[in-house]
Amino acid sequence: MNFGVVAWLLGQICWLLAGAMIFSLPWSLPIFGVVESFDPRGFWGIGGAAAATAAVGSLFALVGYKHRKDPLFRKEALAVVGLAWILATVLGALPFLFSRTCGRRDAEGRPVPLSLVDAIFESASGFTDTGASILTDVEDPQLVPRSVLFWRSESHFIGGLGIIVLFVAILGVGSASRALMQSEIPALAQTRPYALSQHTAWVFGGIYLGLTFILVILLVVAGLGPFEALCHAFGTVATGGFSTRNASIAAFGNWAVELFITLFMILGSTNFVLLYWLVYSQPKRLLVDPEFRTYLFVIALAILVVGGMGFALGDFPDPVTALRKSAFQVVAIISTTGFTIDDFDQWNTLSRAILLTLMFVGGCSCSTSGSLKVIRHLLLSKILRLELERTFRPNVVRHIRVGARVIQEPEIRVQILVYFSLIAIIFLAAWLALVAVEPDRQWASATGLAALPKSVESSSEPPGTVHADPVALLRAKLVDCASAVATCLNGVGPGLGFVGPARNFADLQPMSKLVLVAVMLLGRLEVYPILVLFSLRFWRRI
Repeated sequence: MNFGVVAWLLGQICWLLAGAMIFSLPWSLPIFGVVESFDPRGFWGIGGAAAATAAVGSLFALVGYKHRKDPLFRKEALAVVGLAWILATVLGALPFLFSRTCGRRDAEGRPVPLSLVDAIFESASGFTDTGASILTDVEDPQLVPRSVLFWRSESHFIGGLGIIVLFVAILGVGSASRALMQSEIPALAQTRPYALSQHTAWVFGGIYLGLTFILVILLVVAGLGPFEALCHAFGTVATGGFSTRNASIAAFGNWAVELFITLFMILGSTNFVLLYWLVYSQPKRLLVDPEFRTYLFVIALAILVVGGMGFALGDFPDPVTALRKSAFQVVAIISTTGFTIDDFDQWNTLSRAILLTLMFVGGCSCSTSGSLKVIRHLLLSKILRLELERTFRPNVVRHIRVGARVIQEPEIRVQILVYFSLIAIIFLAAWLALVAVEPDRQWASATGLAALPKSVESSSEPPGTVHADPVALLRAKLVDCASAVATCLNGVGPGLGFVGPARNFADLQPMSKLVLVAVMLLGRLEVYPILVLFSLRFWRRI
């Protein structure tokens, strides 16, 4: 392991983050119309965080300066990718801490500043494009300075295409570009017929910036101000989900805003290579792509079932509302954006189950979407079908086909099965951790009922106290913890029940939040760049 070249590249990434923080400073000035007077908390908080981040970058660069021209191999590239995301998560928390951003008010109405764990959670949720939050009132500038609110959405923009992809696009790093891109973009996506290089990063970055710019213009035309248009464009194209409103997109009550965001959530979760060919007047490549067609089919089917069942069971007053709300929410969940226009936790059980299932589907490969991706589900179905056929035709030899293309790489089968297994193990481990850490009284208070005392005789509760059914509380806790892990692992944002659209993650225990931070990073980087950091063999100088 060449620690010097790793340190040098991490230093440059820190400088890139410091520069990105500077773009949040103008929103502390009244000239931009977001604040009535100069906001010193936001300005100096962001400025101090940028200075501290630049200082950390300088320290890394100083350590690795002598190795800045050393070649970058696969192992060093993996280290840079994994450590860069962890470092960005920690440094991205500094604006929240330095500005004394507050997550809530206490019983007496006094603002309560974020703890270190809360700030790291919010930062990780931003960079990984998860959109899960611990801020209870983002509309109150006394709790959240406007410049910090902008930084919160800007972290979506940085993490949307990938910190390393943006780094390669902006700074290059010569021959190391290919190694870094290969480590940032999952191996499955690299089976597509295009080269990974700085040119690829420029193409992806150009499409990403173009989509964001177009959406900003459309949202301004639809009635949003520049500040909110930028923040929601960042959250939409990056499929992140942070909003400037407590009620998310529902706060606007604007059908045009909902329509534009729905369209761009689909575009943001579409393979950028296909969008590249679309720009160059070759839409046929998009329309014949099996992954994209499957993606649209799943969206259409989910909208039909969720909207139809919702209208039949009284979740929606009329068919138009059923179509509008089900379409937006299905696209928001499957694209892993996580915006909401309704409290879907109050919908019928089947609709909630479908939305929970869609969290594990995700968008297309080589997009800003999280989760497992449609292409993996396609390949898994074909692998299982072949294995089933081999039970009664053991000598049959068939290749896996995706559209007209034959997947000849024999390791793809193993990669798909191993990846699904790893996701299942991570999900199960994190779910059990949350169930163990979170106290039962959280769910008793959430329902407005008291938990059953250990002994009726020793109970000092007043007469007439209504107790919750312990079985119902246990069931709610198991489902809510599972949805919390699912939404963070797949980068969605809102879950069900205790972490549903009408609530957030503020009341979870600090240890649970740290578990979810790890889950968000594992899900965003598709497991391997984070897991290898915990292997002793990975760090050996061989």
